[in-house]
Amino acid sequence: PPEKLTVRRQAEGVRNIILNNPRKRNALSLSMLQSLRADLLHDVKSKDLRVIVISAEGPVFCSGHDLKELSSEDDVKYHSQVFEICAEVMTLIQKLPVPVIAKVNGLATAAGCQLVASCDIAVASEKSQFATPGVNIGLFCSTPAVALGRSLPRKVALEMLFTGEPLSAQEALMHGLVSKVVPEDKLEEETMKISHKICESSKSVLALGKATFYRQMTQDLDTAYKMTTQVMVDNLTLRDGQEGIEAFIQKRKPVWSH
Repeated sequence: PPEKLTVRRQAEGVRNIILNNPRKRNALSLSMLQSLRADLLHDVKSKDLRVIVISAEGPVFCSGHDLKELSSEDDVKYHSQVFEICAEVMTLIQKLPVPVIAKVNGLATAAGCQLVASCDIAVASEKSQFATPGVNIGLFCSTPAVALGRSLPRKVALEMLFTGEPLSAQEALMHGLVSKVVPEDKLEEETMKISHKICESSKSVLALGKATFYRQMTQDLDTAYKMTTQVMVDNLTLRDGQEGIEAFIQKRKPVWSH
């Protein structure tokens, strides 16, 4: 099997996936992407899994692709494989039935910045920075731009893509690349607070909600309302949908079946 470059831990519904190759600045090499994919997919339908947190060891959250793998010694087929699995992992995050939180403490560049943009929620420490510097080495960040262009205003995304200059954590927050910025010593606590809040809800309801959110975002207004109207009717037929409403009426805490 390929080298295991991530660490997976799970407790009380929360799975922590830690990018664990700090010597290589947690680069998204082929083996890192394979490790990450395996950890994201592992037993994903289990009732015990409610939320996934992606974090990293060392001062760099993730530096993007391993450029040694993209030099001309490796053939086009290999390059294709690297970019294909990368796109697969980025889109997989949105297809998973549980919320995925990026917990960023440090620099996130290129495909590492794409990873943050692809997560459902991102909490960053004040020292974190975000950049797409591919243009500086002659490899424009076209795949990161897909995630960036969908989570940032166009002019902010393009300034990052054209100049390679980093956004500070506060700028990333202001433009919507991250959800929250906290001091480094509060990062774990804040991320766990969000995670535990998510764990109080029904897994099946959240799974329906997440899938629906991403579907409707690509639709026009009328189509989106038609689709989500049907989803809300379907949501009421879920056991947890009925349980939640009954619990509210009876002024008690719901007991979810997930």
